[in-house]
Amino acid sequence: MKRFERLEQIRRLDPEKDFLEIYRLTATLEFPWDYTRALELALYRTYAVPSIGRLLAETAELTNRTQKRYDDTALLLDTVVEHGFESDEGRTAIRRINQMHRSYDISNDDMRYVLCTFVVVPKRWIDSYGWRRLSRHETVAAATYYRTLGQHMGIKEIPGSYEEFERCLDDYEEANFGWNQGGREVSDATLDLMASWYSRPLAPLLRSATLALLDEPLLRAFRYEPPGAVTRSLVRGAVRLRGRAVRLLPPRRAPHYARQNWEIKGYPDGYEIAELGTFPVPGTRGCPVPHKARSAAAPTE
Repeated sequence: MKRFERLEQIRRLDPEKDFLEIYRLTATLEFPWDYTRALELALYRTYAVPSIGRLLAETAELTNRTQKRYDDTALLLDTVVEHGFESDEGRTAIRRINQMHRSYDISNDDMRYVLCTFVVVPKRWIDSYGWRRLSRHETVAAATYYRTLGQHMGIKEIPGSYEEFERCLDDYEEANFGWNQGGREVSDATLDLMASWYSRPLAPLLRSATLALLDEPLLRAFRYEPPGAVTRSLVRGAVRLRGRAVRLLPPRRAPHYARQNWEIKGYPDGYEIAELGTFPVPGTRGCPVPHKARSAAAPTE
């Protein structure tokens, strides 16, 4: 297979009808590393919304059990990608997500914003750092995929197009990004987790490199000291250079799913989808990702 042959295959598909196939090809074959990094950043952005950061800190899941929460979130979301919405595995994963979220009073606006990050952040990341930009087919398919996921999660007033997702995200961040101690605690715990994946002496360097990839609104919301211009230029240049190097490599032949990521540490002997996540009692700690009205988390049976 030649480097752009899979893109030609994607362009022969219908992004509205074949959105799952296109999204799977894009996320697991064309850009698996980029999608992993971008979805990490997507969830990380949500901490800068005080109502989200505060609740995540109150549950203590992302501060006291950071690796498990990272693992469970990645595995539950990716189960739907791998197996589809109508599969037993996909339905079980969505049911688990909904069961956790129903335990908390989380606004539809917050949940819709989280969904927007899954659509917008990967495109912006890949267009900046990937070995090629996302095609229009891939962009439409991703928006349709997450619109479908949002419907299964009972989210209301979901944007209809990528452009609407993008506008919703930008407007929400402009109106809601701000300082909150809980959000900063969750952010620090997440940065510590990412640093823990590498040897200890590299931790300060990795933290600086991660901060160099953040935009100004995020840095301001968390009250981080902005990295210097040289550091930012070096880090972003290195990630772009990686994308150019990938472009010269042969295309990936086998799909790569989140369960294969070396960053997933908590299940060396495997896992049951129905046992992932937390089993919170309503009104107590445990929900990993926030979103307000309970009616916005209808079960998918």
